[in-house]
Amino acid sequence: MRPLPVGEDGLLIECGSGAEAEALHAELLRRRAAGTLPAVREIVPAARTVLIRGLDDPGRFAERLTEWKVPPPTATLLDTVEIPVRYDGPDLAEVAALWGAASVAEVARIHSAARFRVAFCGFAPGFGYLTGLPDRYSVPRRSTPRTAVPAGSVGLAGPYTGVYPRSSPGGWQLIGTTDAVLWDPAREPAALLAPGTPVRFVSITAEAVR
Repeated sequence: MRPLPVGEDGLLIECGSGAEAEALHAELLRRRAAGTLPAVREIVPAARTVLIRGLDDPGRFAERLTEWKVPPPTATLLDTVEIPVRYDGPDLAEVAALWGAASVAEVARIHSAARFRVAFCGFAPGFGYLTGLPDRYSVPRRSTPRTAVPAGSVGLAGPYTGVYPRSSPGGWQLIGTTDAVLWDPAREPAALLAPGTPVRFVSITAEAVR
């Protein structure tokens, strides 16, 4: 981990991998819940970094951070969010071929059996980057992005799964759709998913997908 100063009260922690950043974020949340973390204003994870703002003494915190032993993320205080999915995406057959799956039904089975976690959020309000699929199921982005991906589309790109909260351009491989509302300004909190949230996709098309 490499801590870099940000302003007068912040640190940007550069990690060696996405998994390391996710583990550090989980450890920060655990220590904050246990009351053993110095007061901070916000903790913001990204693909390979974690931003910490509101530290009284960023330099001292950076020194202590080098002594931490950060375990892999396991238990969480957050409830699991279940997202019902119709596995009917236009790229389902292509993903099945990339995975070497026997059928599109196998893609639905594998994806819905995984246990996901929101590694970080970005791209659009309510969009979470979810990890949980084994490395062998990573898929490339589409060579030609779509100009409009419908809201509720469930997609894959690299090691991540994501759900489009609103219609927007996108190059992810689309495997399904959901009616879950990912972002609602009238709701508290507005985002259905937050970093660290465990997520499970529930297939509602088990008999329809073959």
